Amino acid sequence: MVVLRNTSEESLNQLFRALADGTRRDILERSLTETPCVSALAARYEMSFAAVQKHVAVLERAGLIQKRACGREQLVSTNHARLQRASELLDYFESIWRRRMAQLDDVLLPKGR
Repeated sequence: MVVLRNTSEESLNQLFRALADGTRRDILERSLTETPCVSALAARYEMSFAAVQKHVAVLERAGLIQKRACGREQLVSTNHARLQRASELLDYFESIWRRRMAQLDDVLLPKGR
């Protein structure tokens, strides 16, 4: 499996656990088009600042975002390479399922159609 080499199972689990939550996907989406600070992100959600910080920390541990200090604020930006890695993995799994569905079509569909 070429796509999965050099990626530990725990690293993959961390990546997809981070993407499993809607708030984290929204934070990631926002950091694709802007470089928000954590406090600006927190103002967008109906949850505590600490809860948003925890979501950001999960994304950071998964390698999907980076934080950098700018004065007193922590700016959030997307790690495009890691996000591309997730996309490649999903494409790989999709190709497996497409092949399997095509094989199933070969078995189930009448010949000559």
